[in-house]
Amino acid sequence: MAFAWPGKGAAVAEPIRLLAFGDSLTAGYGLAPADAFPAQLQRALQAKGLTVEVINGGVSGDTTAGGRNRLAWTLGSGDAAQPAAAIVELGGNDALRGLDPEAAQANLDAILAELQRRRVPVLLAGMYAPPNLGADYTRRFKAIYPRLAEKYGVRLYPFFLDGVAGVPGMTQPDGIHPTAAGVTEIVRRITPDVVELLRIAAAKGVK
Repeated sequence: MAFAWPGKGAAVAEPIRLLAFGDSLTAGYGLAPADAFPAQLQRALQAKGLTVEVINGGVSGDTTAGGRNRLAWTLGSGDAAQPAAAIVELGGNDALRGLDPEAAQANLDAILAELQRRRVPVLLAGMYAPPNLGADYTRRFKAIYPRLAEKYGVRLYPFFLDGVAGVPGMTQPDGIHPTAAGVTEIVRRITPDVVELLRIAAAKGVK
């Protein structure tokens, strides 16, 4: 793969393609496209001198089951079509609907297994369940992400909405979806992990 880190002196033949695969938090519900997570992340990475194209693979309302069902279509059938790396951000809608954490884990497991089969490095973004579902449910749900990150040896960003959830001005009136400023904060916090993900992808030599 022709991809260089800043200061290495090598030419960049084409942008590295990073898939942001998730639900409305990724898709940019209630925001202009330029304010959504993929667009803001791409600008942040480019500001660091990285030639990256962030693909918006978010679908509002998607559950882990929905993501599992559309993954193959999103990735494409050929090596040239698939991304060099992926951020997986799913599970929030499962928790909001009180769906079985074991089913969510099975779906995420299948997603990570397929990405591993295709040699696509992953950053897994965790999600927390709302406290009104009870301590047992929230504990079981939260445990999904570190368990799967360990199983597949992928990087874990423990909580996608870290620094945003419950913070005034960072969420839209529904109290769930981030504002443009909220997305900026998410991007600020997650960018170091994404840079490391891209470094891993470059080292693997995937396209």
